[in-house]
Parts: sequence; C-alpha cells; structure tokens
Amino acid sequence: MTLPFKKELEKYKNMDEEEILNNLSAEELRQLEHALEELDPENALLPAGLRQKDQTEKGATGPFDRERLLKYLEKEALEHKDREDVVPFTGERKGKAWVPKEKPMETQQEEVTTLDPELEEALSSATDTELCDLAAILGVHTLVTSTQTIEGPGKQGYTNVVKGEKVKPVFDEPPNPTNVEETLQRIKANDATLVEVNLNNIKNIPIPTLKDFAKAMEKNTHVKKFSLAATRSNDPIAVVFADMLRENSSLRSLNLESNFITSTGIQALVGALRDNDTLTEVKIDNQRQQLGTTVEMEMAKMLEENRSILKFGYHFTQQGPRSRAAAAITKNNDLVRRRRVEGDA
Repeated sequence: MTLPFKKELEKYKNMDEEEILNNLSAEELRQLEHALEELDPENALLPAGLRQKDQTEKGATGPFDRERLLKYLEKEALEHKDREDVVPFTGERKGKAWVPKEKPMETQQEEVTTLDPELEEALSSATDTELCDLAAILGVHTLVTSTQTIEGPGKQGYTNVVKGEKVKPVFDEPPNPTNVEETLQRIKANDATLVEVNLNNIKNIPIPTLKDFAKAMEKNTHVKKFSLAATRSNDPIAVVFADMLRENSSLRSLNLESNFITSTGIQALVGALRDNDTLTEVKIDNQRQQLGTTVEMEMAKMLEENRSILKFGYHFTQQGPRSRAAAAITKNNDLVRRRRVEGDA
C-alpha cells in the first residue's frame, strides 16, 4: 500500500537536477551553498581554512606589510579622541564603609547524666576488669578498647573484634613477550603453526617494520587473528593494512584499537572491507580523535553491504549510524545461524 506522502513524491522522481541548477540565479546559488554547509558542518576531510568560506566582499589591498599596519594602527589610536567621563573622578568616597556584624558565639551545653549516688560510687571504685565485664553484660563491649580487652586478666578477649585486612598489592601487567623480528620472519615464511599474532602494547615498533608486517600478511595463508592495539599506529599503517585486506583471504580478526588513526585511515579500511568477504571481526575503537559523522555513516553503509563481519568494535556517537550498524551486524549473524541450521538439516 502506497502512503499518501509517497504519492506526492512521485512527481519529483524524473526531475532534471541539472536543469534546475542552471536556472538558479547567483543569489539563489549562494543560499543553496550555505544550506548545504549547514547540513554537514563537521567535514573533517576538508582543511580548516576551507570549512568556512570567505564572506567578505572587500577587495584585496595588496601584500601583507607588518610595519605599514602598525603605523596605521598607531595613527588611528592617536587621532581617536578619548571619551569624556560623565562624572570626573576626584577620589572622594561617599557613603559609609560596610562593617560585618559580629554574631554571638553559640555555646552548646553538654548534657550531664546524673546517677544514683550508690551507683556512681560503685563505678568510680570499679577496676578495669570489672568495667570490661559490666560492658559485656550490658552489650556495649564495642566501646571497650582493644587494649582493655586483651589485657584483661583471665579473659580470652572478645571474638567479634574486627581486624583490618591486609592490602593486596596490584602488580603491573608484564610486557608483551612477542619477539617482533622473529614473528615477522615466520609470517614471511608462511609458518603453518603461527595462527595468531599479538603485538598489543609494544610501542617501540618502527613504522617501516609495521608496514613489513602488512606486506607479509598479503601472501600469508595461516594467520587467522592479528592484533595491533596500542602500538601508536597512524594513518599510513592503516592504509597499508587496508591494501593487505584486499589481497589476504585467510585473516578472520583484525584489532587496531587505541591508536592514532584519523578519519583518513579509517576510510581506507572501510573501503577495503567492502571488497573483503573473509574477515569476521574488526576492532577500531578508541582512536586519538573522534572520526565524525561522515565517517560513521560510511562505516554503517559498509556494514550493510558486507556479509561476513559478525563483530564490529566501535562506539558510534550518532544514533543514526549506530542503529544501522546494529541492524547490519544482527542480519549477518542471522545469516550464519541460518546456514548452520540448513547444514545440520
């Protein structure tokens, strides 16, 4: 059933946009340009100087001359008359100085508990041991100090004394024991026993070495999981790994979290994932800067086109891309479940 508003949109289906743009005046084109800029103000791919266009109509006065500008500003400052005060300042003080009032100190009188003379005499002449026994009988043994409890003659002490727990030391995580050079050679040799590469938290790997890892992974057929989290990888590393994903057909999991990759490197990875149908898990969250709405929309569109990714590690900041990505991941998992059920049948 076609909705009423959809019927009204049918007349715009075969409209020629080029003809409409050619018939617009210069003022209308400027208004359209401003409207388009407001739709996507956070275009991170444009340089900062081009995100807000020059709206001045004054012509250029020539090349920049610092000395000439300083002389002009000095001349304008000397010629500008000072504003006359409405009431001249004479230094006279008017009115009385404010003095805070002193509030009387409130004295709290302690409540004095009076006891019978016989009971007060008995308590004043009682020993520490007798006071401990009396406190235990009355159920106020928590008021007795630990010294009185322990030093009482013939007593084993109370069993409900709470002792402080020993502080358990928390040790730092041990460094990553992976041998970088040895692992690189094993990848180049296509070692069948090497199925997982973990370079997480190794921050001193040179950029050329990381690029060699990506080149070696292009022809490797045994590594299933590759982790490169917190290694200070940047956009050039993301680009070479994107090229690797177009050649490699055996990798199942790629982790590039907690690095310095910007929107340029993420877009390269997203473009490569459109052509990759073997990767099932991708993690790219917690980068140095936010990626922006445009990149998140590209990621959501890629997930809708991809049929193999089952886990996508990224926290979307916008509701629209987040909903589209979640629906795409759910759809891929349903496809896997359906194939498994059909295979069992």
